[in-house]
Amino acid sequence: MSLPDQPRQPCLKTAECNYDYCYVETEDPAEKKVGAKDLVKKLGFLDRFLALWIVLAMIVGVLIGVYVPGVQPAFATVEFSSVSVPIAIGLLVMMYPVLCKLEYEQLPKIFLKREIWVQLALSFALNWIVGPILMTGLAWATLFDLEGYRTGVIMVGMARCIAMVLIWNDIAMGNPDYCAILMVFNSVLQIALYSPLCVLFINIVPTWFGGHVDAEIQLEMWPVVQSVLIYLGIPLAAGFLTRILLVRLVNKHWYQTKFLPRIGPFALIGLLYTIVVMFANQGHHIVTNIGSVFRVMVPMLCYFIIMFFGTLMVCRLMGFPYAQAVTQSFTAGSNNFELAIAVAVGVYGINSDQALAATIGPLIEVPVLLILSYLSLWLRKKLTWKKVETTEVA
Repeated sequence: MSLPDQPRQPCLKTAECNYDYCYVETEDPAEKKVGAKDLVKKLGFLDRFLALWIVLAMIVGVLIGVYVPGVQPAFATVEFSSVSVPIAIGLLVMMYPVLCKLEYEQLPKIFLKREIWVQLALSFALNWIVGPILMTGLAWATLFDLEGYRTGVIMVGMARCIAMVLIWNDIAMGNPDYCAILMVFNSVLQIALYSPLCVLFINIVPTWFGGHVDAEIQLEMWPVVQSVLIYLGIPLAAGFLTRILLVRLVNKHWYQTKFLPRIGPFALIGLLYTIVVMFANQGHHIVTNIGSVFRVMVPMLCYFIIMFFGTLMVCRLMGFPYAQAVTQSFTAGSNNFELAIAVAVGVYGINSDQALAATIGPLIEVPVLLILSYLSLWLRKKLTWKKVETTEVA
């Protein structure tokens, strides 16, 4: 075929323009645009109406806590030290399918990448410097006249998330391997730093500005260690052993295509069960103190939004790919309210203002982070993100 007389500028090859210098468009399947209807059709029954199920679980939990007599005493009889056994079971069921998806055999290679060390350094700064300072500032700014609630909010701000962040990260299509690494990293630091930071920001920092010191707070390290081992250690060990054993005994293809799809729905079932149990356990306190609940909601709502979007924008400015940026954002913007509730109950008692403030954490965090999960998927398409590039440590 002869070439036309106009200058030979590269152009897309079509049926009408089919010359030697024309190029063929190549499309990356991962970047292929999928319509909203197509995405909804691919979702399972639980995933498709997840927001509805979570709202219903919260309502059912509160109604059980208010109208079923003896709920709290019943939960108190099934505790291991300060750890609620029903909640521990729910978190195990919730986290196990997600942790089974992790490619543990690839973790050594991930640690050879320079990016993971940058991620760990950023996570440390966000979770153990920025987060505690921000939550303490918001608590004092909005709850200056409610000391008990203020202390409970600060205790929530010191506890970094080690459970539900897996679910939010999975919904938002974050990086599961990075999420697991950051979660374990912050859990180890939590053992060492949670108690000292609570004492620092509740007892010491306020005195710098003429604030009141809470003489009651005396935290020990063992309750924190116990909480991390139960809420994270058990499901992490179970997921690791399941993947290693089944891949070796059967094969990886069967594991990926048969086993994981069958256990996948249990993650959301465990999430809904955990929400019902937590809200049933504290539903009566929430309803009878509804005015204080709305007061405590303010600093927590501000915290989740500021930490999430602030981290997301910082990661984007630093050139992180979407999957890593959203993982870092959910890790920084969520909290371990199970630990905060357990410690607040152990130090101040189940009926204390501090315990109620810690209980309000999931009341705000669950719906807010669910909304942020879906909003993240929208931002993934609307904003320009850096492509995945890896650099190995020399």
